[in-house]
Amino acid sequence: MALCAASALAQQPGKASMEKDKGLKTATFAGGCFWCTEADFEKVPGVVEAISGYTGGNVDFPSYGDVCAGGTGHLEAVQVVFDPAKVSYDELLDVFWRHIDPTDPGGQFADRGSQYQSAVFYHDSEQKRLAERSKAALAASGVFDKPIVTAIRPFETFFKAEDYHQDYSKTCSLQYKTYRSGSGRDRFLKGAWGDGKKTPSPKKEGTKSGDAGAQSDAAKTPAAKPDDATLKKTLSSLQYNVTQQCGTEPPFMNEYWDNHREGIYVDVVSGEPLFSSLDKFDSGTGWPSFTRPIETGNVMEKEDRSLFSKRTEVRSAKGDSHLGHVFPDGPQPTGLRYCINSASLRFIPKEDLVKEGYGEYLKLFERK
Repeated sequence: MALCAASALAQQPGKASMEKDKGLKTATFAGGCFWCTEADFEKVPGVVEAISGYTGGNVDFPSYGDVCAGGTGHLEAVQVVFDPAKVSYDELLDVFWRHIDPTDPGGQFADRGSQYQSAVFYHDSEQKRLAERSKAALAASGVFDKPIVTAIRPFETFFKAEDYHQDYSKTCSLQYKTYRSGSGRDRFLKGAWGDGKKTPSPKKEGTKSGDAGAQSDAAKTPAAKPDDATLKKTLSSLQYNVTQQCGTEPPFMNEYWDNHREGIYVDVVSGEPLFSSLDKFDSGTGWPSFTRPIETGNVMEKEDRSLFSKRTEVRSAKGDSHLGHVFPDGPQPTGLRYCINSASLRFIPKEDLVKEGYGEYLKLFERK
């Protein structure tokens, strides 16, 4: 990487300075040149700060020269401070995958060497779970022909890079643009992702025995979320309370808790596919329960402390509907229990999938 300054300043170890602020969380990603990774994450709504630095190695207070020379074990990385109320860790993972070459074991684009390898450094067990799930979904998606080699590693210590590396895309914009254009990064990403509308996970946890859950070109496109006035007119009072106000319907007194028909469950607001009867089980709770989503990217997770305890809320990605919660006490193969309100769902029977615009999911039931 070309520099616009010649000397390094003292390193400062540790976590991002703003993590201590209430409600903010930290994620750490290595995506090759940290100038590019930092610039990409700073554009994401909900990201408070992105800091360039070094992590993963065995030398304290490394300089840029030390890392470039090799032998420190450190990777160029970016520590991302984010507001989980505005952007989820899953969404940050999606941003990460879309801005690197996860199939390159020798570096990233024009930058070669172990210090430019890609990696996700998880800060806790939940980040590890989400990162591994996201990597598996990307591998199954078919976006890349080669194996996904990006490492999922535990976070230890982060050393902030010299000041002249911070916000390099802004402070040295001409040099940055020249470097980025010449690195081949953007050409590769355009070739891999095209117009950016591809999903990195069309084959997901919600399919059986590796069956593709990808939507075909003829698939029903989820609708944009209507305005509040429209929702009040089109939803029942219970549906509105559950999906828009995070309400909970009564157990054993809802539409789908004991529904045993074959088909899929979609968001009552947007129509996006959420769960399959193939993954539904009787949890004894009185609410519809599933071991996994049919399309992982359609179900977002969010920390919920509303009842003076930590739970994981699940919401639909496009409709932003409150669905319910996910718990780690479900049966195998996932060990998860997605406890969902019937009022947030619409059931599409197997025999109606084609006429309702969900024909691509019919093969799930034909291959049972």
